[in-house]
Amino acid sequence: MAAPAGSLVAAVLAHSGRLDKEDLGTRIGRLSCRVEELKGEVCNMINKKYNEFLPSMQSAEDLVSKVDGLSSNIDLLKAGIENEVQRDLNVAVAEFTELKQQLERDTLVLSVLKKLQEFDIAIKDYSTALLEKKYVAAAQQLEKARSSLKTLESRKGFELKILKALGTELTVQTQNMLYHLGEQWQKLAVWKLPPSKESSSLESAMHSELHLHTVPSEEEEIAGPPVASVLQAFAVLGELHTKLKIFGQLLLKYILKPLISYPSLQPLTEEQSDVLILRFKTKEPNLDHSSPMEVFYKIQLVFEALHKYLLNVPLEQPAEDKKEHRVTLAELLGDMIWEELSDCLIQNCLVNSIPTNSSKLEQYIEVIKSTEEFEKALKNMQFLKGDTTDLLEYARNVNSHFANKKCQDVIVAARNLMTSEIHNTVKITPDSSVALPRLPGPAAGDHLKTDKTSKPLHNDTVNLEHETKLSQYTFSLPTCRISSSVEKLMELAYQTLLEATASTDQCCIQLFYSVRNIFQLFYDVVPTYHKENLQKLPQLAAIHHNNCMYIAHHLLTLGHQFRYRLTNILCDGAATFVDLVPGFRRLGMECFLAQMRVQKGEILERLSSARNFSNMDDEENYCAANKAIRQVLHQLKRLGKVWQDVLPVTVYCKAMGTLLNTALSEIVTRIAALEDISAEDADRLYSLCRTMVEEGPQVFTPLPEDDKNKKYQEEVPVYVQKWMTFKELMIILQANLQEIVDQWADGKGPLAAEFSAAEVKSLIRALFQNTERRAAALAKIK
Repeated sequence: MAAPAGSLVAAVLAHSGRLDKEDLGTRIGRLSCRVEELKGEVCNMINKKYNEFLPSMQSAEDLVSKVDGLSSNIDLLKAGIENEVQRDLNVAVAEFTELKQQLERDTLVLSVLKKLQEFDIAIKDYSTALLEKKYVAAAQQLEKARSSLKTLESRKGFELKILKALGTELTVQTQNMLYHLGEQWQKLAVWKLPPSKESSSLESAMHSELHLHTVPSEEEEIAGPPVASVLQAFAVLGELHTKLKIFGQLLLKYILKPLISYPSLQPLTEEQSDVLILRFKTKEPNLDHSSPMEVFYKIQLVFEALHKYLLNVPLEQPAEDKKEHRVTLAELLGDMIWEELSDCLIQNCLVNSIPTNSSKLEQYIEVIKSTEEFEKALKNMQFLKGDTTDLLEYARNVNSHFANKKCQDVIVAARNLMTSEIHNTVKITPDSSVALPRLPGPAAGDHLKTDKTSKPLHNDTVNLEHETKLSQYTFSLPTCRISSSVEKLMELAYQTLLEATASTDQCCIQLFYSVRNIFQLFYDVVPTYHKENLQKLPQLAAIHHNNCMYIAHHLLTLGHQFRYRLTNILCDGAATFVDLVPGFRRLGMECFLAQMRVQKGEILERLSSARNFSNMDDEENYCAANKAIRQVLHQLKRLGKVWQDVLPVTVYCKAMGTLLNTALSEIVTRIAALEDISAEDADRLYSLCRTMVEEGPQVFTPLPEDDKNKKYQEEVPVYVQKWMTFKELMIILQANLQEIVDQWADGKGPLAAEFSAAEVKSLIRALFQNTERRAAALAKIK
């Protein structure tokens, strides 16, 4: 405590500054007393705390000693447990495990014995029920036995040799049961069918019968109707689907489909004391196809009879297939055959009932109602389930089917016309037109008003129109012959478009494009289908040319005529056929030009046998040339007859003129190329050329009346480009040098118009000997 006191004193001294010694001693004394007091208080406090801690320390030491004792006791107890109790516990666990396993084995054996007992009882009950012809109960017992056997077989690690024997026994008994059920089913549902060779005719359908035995015998009354009992037993065994599928197929093939296919067949049901007989009777049909109402009535009659005596049976499902509600036989049969029956009704009944004319579409509402009532009746019999079926959807979608059928019929009819014979022709004149009712314009009323108001105007004003007017036939197709099939094809197109004007928008569009498809089909089919004949027969090539021009002529205005009568979608410029016109014109011209090339080739081939018209003083050469000329003329005359009254007159004359010009040009070329022509050769060449000049015009016979053909025979120079050239050649062959020079007339004469100077000089050199006169004449030809 001295250090703190000294420090305190120093602090006081430092603080007070200047203190006198007396005050300092007093103060130091007081401080020392205070320090002693504090020291005494501290000592008392320490003693008090020690006195309080000492008992706690002693109790802690006692607790430690007790814990040590308890720990030693625990060690002793643990040692005892490990040495004695653990050994006893292991023995007890081993005994418990052995007892548990023994219990499990005993329980398993007991369950197996119980299942074996159940199997045995089920087999015995099955045998009893089968003898009593309680087929449903017998089938149920077999299912119980099968369930017990499955349970036994599912136990792993516990296999018995007897299970195989039990399985064999169950299979044998199941097959025995199915055999009995099959025999009963054959007795209860008896089919009398025609021979297999006659299965698809009306006469064979008349021999088809179904006999259903409906009344049970006295000993079977407890089990219910025999048919129901047998079918329910089949259902329990899971074999009903197979039997019912066979029954359904027979029902479709021999009852339902014949009723749909043959209008004269009528279903006839006979209810006798113990059997229902379903057979057919016939009556004279009014139409080739029955109306849907008649077919639905006949089918419904059959199903009502079957529902009454067969289909209204609730079925027992196999154990693994059990559902919340019991399925009826009608529902099961419907699932099996409805899809096929529905397709048959659509293809063989509803398709035929689709109207062929839009005016009859409103009458089709009766068919839709009849279809709805038919399906409703089948749903009431539980043959159908759900809402709308394909059958009803097809009937309701009549507008689309009408359009599709109409388009299909149009295309089929068009293709039949295209593949028919081309040579059956009709004559077309400028007055000819397709027979159709007059179509009013887009605003007929406005036109009428305009006409009425304009009448006074014409009376009061001067007519400023030119007096010369175009002929009414200016834009008409010239007189010619076309295939009757093409005329019918065009009438079909007009009638189809007329039908489109009275149809719905969608149908109108489909019909319009079907008409376009007709012409596109013609473009592809006719040249291919008739290819060989068009190449070989000149007349058919000419007729085909006319056909194409006839179609192109109508296509120019076809769309315009119907433009304002079709749906608005087509009124914006889409209703046109003008784009097809160039193609048809090109198709006709290419075919005819190909035939012209063939004819030209034959003419040149025949003239090639004339031995270049040289050495005509040789009789053999002259005969060959004369024969070639005669063959060419014969060919041209034959063509003239073949094309007579077929091609338009102008086309005929141009075609014959072109071919005759080919022959004349070839003759001129050959003769002009000769280097030496004797006087006798010139005479004979002149004779041959005279034959061509005299008989050539006779090939121009475009019309059957001979007196009318003289006009065209006189106009030969118009159509034969080399005609005057040929005549000038004849003059040269008979003329002397002076006459030739006069014909040349310093390059201004008729000879100069047809031959060049070189060609004339060549002919002079060939015809005349080399003299001064020839040289003088040659000098003037320049």
